[in-house]
Amino acid sequence: MKRLILTSCGIRLARSGLAEAVIEFRFRFVWGPLPPVEEFEDYFGARSGQGPGRHWSDWCSWRLFSDEVRARRHLSLVEYCEPYDVIELWFEQYPNDQLQLVFLLAFFRYHPETAARLKLRLVDFDLTMPAEQMPEPDDVLTVDVGPVELNTGSAIWSAYRAATPMPFLDCLQSDLSSLPFLRSAQLALVAELPSRATGLGATEMRLLELIARYDGFSALGLLHRFWRPGNVFGELELFSLLDGLTDGPSPAVTDLERPQSKRSWHARYAASYPRLTEFGEAIIAHQEDFSSHNPIDRWWGGTHLTNDNLWRIAPALTKP
Repeated sequence: MKRLILTSCGIRLARSGLAEAVIEFRFRFVWGPLPPVEEFEDYFGARSGQGPGRHWSDWCSWRLFSDEVRARRHLSLVEYCEPYDVIELWFEQYPNDQLQLVFLLAFFRYHPETAARLKLRLVDFDLTMPAEQMPEPDDVLTVDVGPVELNTGSAIWSAYRAATPMPFLDCLQSDLSSLPFLRSAQLALVAELPSRATGLGATEMRLLELIARYDGFSALGLLHRFWRPGNVFGELELFSLLDGLTDGPSPAVTDLERPQSKRSWHARYAASYPRLTEFGEAIIAHQEDFSSHNPIDRWWGGTHLTNDNLWRIAPALTKP
Protein backbone atom coordinates (compact mmCIF):
# COMPACT_ATOMS: atom_id res chain seq x y z
CA MET A 1 0.00 0.00 0.00
CA LYS A 2 1.49 3.33 -1.08
CA ARG A 3 1.22 6.09 1.53
CA LEU A 4 1.62 9.87 1.23
CA ILE A 5 1.84 12.13 4.29
CA LEU A 6 0.78 15.78 4.31
CA THR A 7 1.97 17.66 7.37
CA SER A 8 2.96 20.96 8.95
CA CYS A 9 6.30 19.59 10.16
CA GLY A 10 7.87 17.06 7.86
CA ILE A 11 11.54 16.36 8.52
CA ARG A 12 11.15 13.64 11.16
CA LEU A 13 8.26 12.03 9.30
CA ALA A 14 10.32 12.12 6.10
CA ARG A 15 13.12 10.25 7.86
CA SER A 16 10.78 7.77 9.53
CA GLY A 17 10.10 5.65 6.47
CA LEU A 18 6.36 5.70 7.20
CA ALA A 19 5.48 6.89 3.70
CA GLU A 20 6.84 6.97 0.16
CA ALA A 21 6.71 10.78 0.31
CA VAL A 22 6.09 13.51 2.89
CA ILE A 23 4.86 16.94 1.83
CA GLU A 24 5.26 19.82 4.28
CA PHE A 25 3.19 23.01 4.31
CA ARG A 26 4.56 26.18 5.89
CA PHE A 27 1.68 28.61 5.66
CA ARG A 28 1.54 31.10 8.53
CA PHE A 29 -2.17 31.81 8.67
CA VAL A 30 -1.98 33.40 12.13
CA TRP A 31 0.08 36.36 10.94
CA GLY A 32 -0.45 39.02 8.31
CA PRO A 33 -3.05 39.13 5.54
CA LEU A 34 -4.18 35.80 4.13
CA PRO A 35 -2.92 35.04 0.60
CA PRO A 36 -5.40 35.73 -2.21
CA VAL A 37 -7.20 32.82 -3.84
CA GLU A 38 -5.11 33.23 -7.02
CA GLU A 39 -1.93 32.60 -5.04
CA PHE A 40 -3.35 29.35 -3.70
CA GLU A 41 -4.29 28.28 -7.22
CA ASP A 42 -0.68 28.78 -8.35
CA TYR A 43 0.61 27.05 -5.23
CA PHE A 44 -1.40 23.86 -5.76
CA GLY A 45 -1.22 23.87 -9.55
CA ALA A 46 1.43 22.39 -11.82
CA ARG A 47 4.88 23.96 -11.81
CA SER A 48 4.87 26.81 -14.31
CA GLY A 49 7.42 29.40 -13.27
CA GLN A 50 6.26 30.08 -9.71
CA GLY A 51 8.88 31.85 -7.64
CA PRO A 52 10.76 30.19 -4.75
CA GLY A 53 8.41 29.00 -2.01
CA ARG A 54 5.32 29.50 -4.15
CA HIS A 55 4.76 25.89 -5.24
CA TRP A 56 3.66 23.05 -2.98
CA SER A 57 6.82 21.07 -3.75
CA ASP A 58 9.28 23.73 -2.57
CA TRP A 59 9.36 22.73 1.11
CA CYS A 60 9.76 18.96 0.77
CA SER A 61 12.89 17.02 1.75
CA TRP A 62 13.08 15.36 -1.66
CA ARG A 63 16.62 14.06 -1.12
CA LEU A 64 15.18 11.55 1.35
CA PHE A 65 12.94 9.94 -1.27
CA SER A 66 13.35 7.86 -4.40
CA ASP A 67 14.03 9.19 -7.91
CA GLU A 68 10.51 8.14 -8.91
CA VAL A 69 9.00 10.19 -6.11
CA ARG A 70 11.12 13.24 -6.94
CA ALA A 71 10.42 13.06 -10.68
CA ARG A 72 6.73 13.90 -10.25
CA ARG A 73 7.09 17.04 -8.14
CA HIS A 74 6.29 19.35 -11.08
CA LEU A 75 2.67 18.13 -11.07
CA SER A 76 -0.28 19.76 -9.38
CA LEU A 77 -0.88 18.49 -5.86
CA VAL A 78 -4.02 16.59 -6.87
CA GLU A 79 -2.18 14.90 -9.74
CA TYR A 80 0.70 14.06 -7.44
CA CYS A 81 -1.71 12.33 -5.02
CA GLU A 82 -3.15 10.01 -7.69
CA PRO A 83 -0.85 6.96 -7.24
CA TYR A 84 -1.24 6.80 -3.46
CA ASP A 85 -3.68 4.45 -1.77
CA VAL A 86 -3.70 6.42 1.49
CA ILE A 87 -3.06 10.13 2.10
CA GLU A 88 -2.49 10.85 5.78
CA LEU A 89 -2.87 14.26 7.41
CA TRP A 90 -0.40 14.79 10.29
CA PHE A 91 -1.13 18.16 11.89
CA GLU A 92 -0.39 19.11 15.48
CA GLN A 93 -3.02 20.50 17.85
CA TYR A 94 -1.60 24.05 17.77
CA PRO A 95 -3.55 26.99 16.26
CA ASN A 96 -1.58 27.53 13.06
CA ASP A 97 -1.40 23.78 12.41
CA GLN A 98 -5.15 23.41 12.84
CA LEU A 99 -5.69 26.30 10.42
CA GLN A 100 -3.51 24.49 7.89
CA LEU A 101 -5.57 21.35 8.44
CA VAL A 102 -8.94 23.04 7.83
CA PHE A 103 -7.48 24.84 4.82
CA LEU A 104 -6.47 21.51 3.25
CA LEU A 105 -9.82 19.93 4.10
CA ALA A 106 -11.52 22.86 2.35
CA PHE A 107 -9.23 22.32 -0.66
CA PHE A 108 -9.81 18.57 -0.92
CA ARG A 109 -13.57 18.99 -0.52
CA TYR A 110 -13.54 20.06 -4.18
CA HIS A 111 -11.55 16.95 -5.19
CA PRO A 112 -13.70 14.05 -3.97
CA GLU A 113 -11.65 11.27 -5.56
CA THR A 114 -8.58 12.40 -3.63
CA ALA A 115 -10.58 13.16 -0.49
CA ALA A 116 -11.86 9.58 -0.42
CA ARG A 117 -8.32 8.42 0.39
CA LEU A 118 -7.67 10.87 3.23
CA LYS A 119 -6.95 9.69 6.76
CA LEU A 120 -6.50 12.00 9.75
CA ARG A 121 -3.86 11.26 12.37
CA LEU A 122 -4.68 12.78 15.76
CA VAL A 123 -1.27 14.22 16.62
CA ASP A 124 -1.34 15.33 20.27
CA PHE A 125 2.44 15.70 20.53
CA ASP A 126 5.18 17.88 19.07
CA LEU A 127 6.41 16.55 15.73
CA THR A 128 9.81 18.17 16.33
CA MET A 129 10.52 16.19 19.50
CA PRO A 130 13.49 13.77 19.49
CA ALA A 131 12.73 10.58 17.58
CA GLU A 132 13.24 8.40 20.66
CA GLN A 133 10.50 10.32 22.50
CA MET A 134 7.87 10.16 19.77
CA PRO A 135 5.08 7.60 20.10
CA GLU A 136 5.04 4.62 17.78
CA PRO A 137 2.95 5.25 14.64
CA ASP A 138 0.50 2.51 15.64
CA ASP A 139 -0.19 4.48 18.84
CA VAL A 140 -1.25 7.60 16.92
CA LEU A 141 -5.00 7.31 16.41
CA THR A 142 -6.15 7.33 12.78
CA VAL A 143 -9.66 8.30 11.69
CA ASP A 144 -11.31 8.33 8.27
CA VAL A 145 -11.96 11.67 6.65
CA GLY A 146 -15.53 11.83 5.41
CA PRO A 147 -18.13 14.46 4.51
CA VAL A 148 -18.43 15.65 8.13
CA GLU A 149 -14.70 16.39 8.44
CA LEU A 150 -14.54 17.98 4.99
CA ASN A 151 -17.59 20.16 5.61
CA THR A 152 -16.40 21.19 9.08
CA GLY A 153 -12.96 22.12 7.81
CA SER A 154 -14.41 24.07 4.90
CA ALA A 155 -16.81 25.97 7.17
CA ILE A 156 -14.07 26.95 9.63
CA TRP A 157 -11.72 28.06 6.86
CA SER A 158 -14.43 30.12 5.20
CA ALA A 159 -15.28 31.72 8.55
CA TYR A 160 -11.64 32.56 9.28
CA ARG A 161 -11.30 34.23 5.87
CA ALA A 162 -14.33 36.43 6.48
CA ALA A 163 -13.96 40.22 6.76
CA THR A 164 -15.18 40.12 10.37
CA PRO A 165 -14.53 37.61 13.19
CA MET A 166 -18.26 37.03 13.69
CA PRO A 167 -18.62 33.90 11.49
CA PHE A 168 -15.60 32.33 13.20
CA LEU A 169 -17.12 32.85 16.64
CA ASP A 170 -20.44 31.50 15.38
CA CYS A 171 -18.65 28.27 14.45
CA LEU A 172 -17.78 27.74 18.12
CA GLN A 173 -21.46 26.97 18.64
CA SER A 174 -21.22 24.12 16.11
CA ASP A 175 -20.39 20.45 16.67
CA LEU A 176 -16.62 20.31 16.12
CA SER A 177 -16.08 16.83 17.57
CA SER A 178 -15.01 15.42 14.20
CA LEU A 179 -11.81 17.50 14.49
CA PRO A 180 -10.93 17.04 18.18
CA PHE A 181 -8.20 19.69 18.50
CA LEU A 182 -10.01 22.42 16.60
CA ARG A 183 -12.04 24.05 19.37
CA SER A 184 -9.08 24.75 21.67
CA ALA A 185 -7.15 26.18 18.71
CA GLN A 186 -10.10 28.41 17.85
CA LEU A 187 -10.36 29.70 21.41
CA ALA A 188 -6.64 30.56 21.40
CA LEU A 189 -7.09 32.50 18.17
CA VAL A 190 -10.15 34.36 19.47
CA ALA A 191 -8.12 35.42 22.53
CA GLU A 192 -5.78 37.29 20.18
CA LEU A 193 -8.53 39.72 19.22
CA PRO A 194 -8.16 43.09 20.98
CA SER A 195 -9.52 43.13 24.52
CA ARG A 196 -12.38 45.49 25.24
CA ALA A 197 -10.46 46.81 28.25
CA THR A 198 -6.93 47.21 26.86
CA GLY A 199 -7.10 47.11 23.05
CA LEU A 200 -4.47 44.36 23.04
CA GLY A 201 -4.61 40.63 22.35
CA ALA A 202 -3.68 37.87 24.78
CA THR A 203 -0.08 37.51 23.60
CA GLU A 204 0.58 41.25 23.75
CA MET A 205 -0.75 41.35 27.30
CA ARG A 206 1.39 38.36 28.24
CA LEU A 207 4.47 40.15 26.91
CA LEU A 208 3.72 43.18 29.10
CA GLU A 209 3.22 40.92 32.12
CA LEU A 210 6.55 39.16 31.47
CA ILE A 211 8.41 42.47 31.26
CA ALA A 212 6.80 43.61 34.52
CA ARG A 213 7.64 40.35 36.30
CA TYR A 214 11.16 39.71 35.00
CA ASP A 215 12.78 43.13 35.31
CA GLY A 216 16.41 42.94 34.21
CA PHE A 217 15.95 40.15 31.66
CA SER A 218 16.94 40.74 28.06
CA ALA A 219 14.15 40.82 25.48
CA LEU A 220 15.52 37.62 23.96
CA GLY A 221 15.52 35.91 27.35
CA LEU A 222 11.93 36.94 27.97
CA LEU A 223 10.78 35.64 24.62
CA HIS A 224 12.57 32.34 25.13
CA ARG A 225 10.76 32.00 28.46
CA PHE A 226 7.46 32.65 26.74
CA TRP A 227 7.65 30.88 23.39
CA ARG A 228 6.44 27.28 23.16
CA PRO A 229 5.35 25.29 20.09
CA GLY A 230 1.74 25.63 21.23
CA ASN A 231 1.76 29.44 21.25
CA VAL A 232 -0.30 31.13 18.58
CA PHE A 233 2.69 33.06 17.24
CA GLY A 234 6.21 32.06 16.27
CA GLU A 235 9.40 33.67 17.50
CA LEU A 236 9.77 36.33 14.78
CA GLU A 237 6.09 37.18 15.14
CA LEU A 238 6.63 37.72 18.86
CA PHE A 239 9.47 40.10 18.01
CA SER A 240 7.09 42.07 15.79
CA LEU A 241 4.42 42.22 18.48
CA LEU A 242 6.93 43.49 21.00
CA ASP A 243 8.12 46.09 18.51
CA GLY A 244 4.52 47.23 18.14
CA LEU A 245 4.31 47.84 21.88
CA THR A 246 7.28 50.20 21.69
CA ASP A 247 6.01 52.25 18.73
CA GLY A 248 3.43 54.98 18.45
CA PRO A 249 2.76 58.20 20.31
CA SER A 250 2.26 56.39 23.64
CA PRO A 251 4.53 53.33 23.85
CA ALA A 252 3.83 50.70 26.50
CA VAL A 253 7.45 49.48 26.48
CA THR A 254 10.74 51.34 26.45
CA ASP A 255 14.47 50.53 26.25
CA LEU A 256 14.12 48.22 23.28
CA GLU A 257 17.07 48.72 20.98
CA ARG A 258 16.06 50.17 17.63
CA PRO A 259 16.72 48.23 14.41
CA GLN A 260 20.06 48.66 12.67
CA SER A 261 20.57 47.74 9.05
CA LYS A 262 23.04 44.89 9.63
CA ARG A 263 22.00 43.83 13.10
CA SER A 264 20.16 40.51 13.40
CA TRP A 265 16.91 40.17 15.32
CA HIS A 266 18.54 37.91 17.89
CA ALA A 267 21.51 40.19 18.48
CA ARG A 268 19.25 43.21 18.83
CA TYR A 269 16.95 41.51 21.33
CA ALA A 270 19.83 40.00 23.27
CA ALA A 271 21.21 43.53 23.79
CA SER A 272 17.84 45.02 24.85
CA TYR A 273 16.48 45.14 28.40
CA PRO A 274 12.89 46.36 28.05
CA ARG A 275 10.91 48.11 30.77
CA LEU A 276 7.30 49.15 31.00
CA THR A 277 6.39 52.79 30.70
CA GLU A 278 3.85 54.27 33.10
CA PHE A 279 1.35 53.86 30.30
CA GLY A 280 2.27 50.15 30.02
CA GLU A 281 1.76 49.71 33.76
CA ALA A 282 -1.67 51.35 33.45
CA ILE A 283 -2.58 48.94 30.65
CA ILE A 284 -1.73 45.94 32.82
CA ALA A 285 -3.96 47.41 35.52
CA HIS A 286 -6.75 47.77 32.92
CA GLN A 287 -6.74 51.52 33.46
CA GLU A 288 -5.67 52.46 29.92
CA ASP A 289 -6.49 51.36 26.38
CA PHE A 290 -3.50 51.01 24.04
CA SER A 291 -5.67 51.58 20.97
CA SER A 292 -6.97 54.91 22.27
CA HIS A 293 -3.48 56.41 22.08
CA ASN A 294 -1.75 54.44 19.29
CA PRO A 295 -2.48 53.35 15.72
CA ILE A 296 -3.63 49.73 15.23
CA ASP A 297 -2.88 47.99 11.94
CA ARG A 298 -2.76 44.19 11.93
CA TRP A 299 -4.63 41.21 10.54
CA TRP A 300 -6.66 38.52 12.26
CA GLY A 301 -7.57 36.02 9.56
CA GLY A 302 -9.49 37.95 6.94
CA THR A 303 -10.24 40.81 9.35
CA HIS A 304 -8.11 43.92 9.00
CA LEU A 305 -7.94 45.37 12.49
CA THR A 306 -7.52 49.14 12.56
CA ASN A 307 -8.61 51.85 14.97
CA ASP A 308 -11.73 52.34 12.84
CA ASN A 309 -12.35 48.60 12.53
CA LEU A 310 -11.39 47.32 15.96
CA TRP A 311 -13.36 44.19 16.72
CA ARG A 312 -12.93 43.39 20.39
CA ILE A 313 -13.51 40.44 22.69
CA ALA A 314 -14.69 41.02 26.25
CA PRO A 315 -15.58 38.06 26.46
CA ALA A 316 -18.35 38.51 23.88
CA LEU A 317 -17.42 39.94 20.49
CA THR A 318 -18.16 43.65 20.10
CA LYS A 319 -18.35 45.58 16.85
CA PRO A 320 -16.14 48.60 16.08
